[in-house]
Amino acid sequence: MATPFPPPSSRLPVTVLGATGVVGQRFVRRLAAHPWFEIRHLAASDRSAGKRYAEACDWRLGGEPYAGLGDRVLAPCSPQAAAAGIVFSALDALPARELEPLFAAAGAWVFSNASAFRMEPDVPLVIPEVNAAHLALVPRQRRERRFSGAIVCNPNCTATVLAMALGPLHAAFGVEAVLMTSMQAVSGAGYPGVSALDILGNVIPYIHGEEEKVEEETRKLLGALAGETVTPATTDVSALCHRVPVVDGHTEAVSVRLAGNPSLVLVREVLASFRALPQELGLPSAPLAPIILHDRPERPQPRLDLAESAEPAAGQAHGCAHGMTVHIGRVRECPVLGVKFALLGHNAERGAAGASVLNAELAVATGWWAAD
Repeated sequence: MATPFPPPSSRLPVTVLGATGVVGQRFVRRLAAHPWFEIRHLAASDRSAGKRYAEACDWRLGGEPYAGLGDRVLAPCSPQAAAAGIVFSALDALPARELEPLFAAAGAWVFSNASAFRMEPDVPLVIPEVNAAHLALVPRQRRERRFSGAIVCNPNCTATVLAMALGPLHAAFGVEAVLMTSMQAVSGAGYPGVSALDILGNVIPYIHGEEEKVEEETRKLLGALAGETVTPATTDVSALCHRVPVVDGHTEAVSVRLAGNPSLVLVREVLASFRALPQELGLPSAPLAPIILHDRPERPQPRLDLAESAEPAAGQAHGCAHGMTVHIGRVRECPVLGVKFALLGHNAERGAAGASVLNAELAVATGWWAAD
């Protein structure tokens, strides 16, 4: 059992890359009042660099506009202009592949939401409650790439929600096969995202590259670490991904085959009691309970369980309202694979900005990141 990690003596300086985009805005809002981190630089593309944040950014979130940083001047996305010990990347995949290594080579730890490096064998793909130990890939990465910093990735948002449910089941029983059908919010497509004429009153049964990401990343997340190598899990994962007219929140219908065919009582106990290293360490972005297990057959629902105005569930002081809790309901027998359930998570918080921030908190609290 880990002991709670004492907060740093002073807030650590951080940079946000891609600060004007929808994920970048969630980074800024989450970090503006963070107890451990202090935004030193907001960085954006060349067309926005040099402008005030409020001039360059069309703020799309609730709460105080620009998180009170509207007068902050945007820096270019270069380590010479926006260096900091910790960098949060909300860049798209192509610029991330070019720019994130520059920051890592300059000594920054880059906590990336981009897909560019997720499946690289020397890059940790981390959900702190599921595979915190995979941060042990960092020394290999630094040695092979000659980085004085590092790149640490969080997974695809849909894979994140799925792995949050599979992680405790895999640890307790072993997950042999998974069939997952997603109903994904439009916010996952960015802004302006999917045309209203395409999504209103409709379901789109294809999201480019999504099913492949879920299948590959889930196996890496559940994989076994030996030394400086992660061997992906042999779990069979089949994903079917759909875009639906919901603003925030990915809902997933999941069927799993568990080794030993455990009873539903045992499965529910494992899910309801699940706690992991972030909860033991008391990390600021970690919900008190990472999984909320619902008894009512009509739950979970994005409108009721993920809305920013939603009341925290029992035992949740803050994490539920800030999008970091995953919700599970309708745990029941599956005639094909054994167990099935409904799963819900916030794609833009637990699946994006909040995930990266929690990864950084984990790296600080476990000693992988340390100021020189």
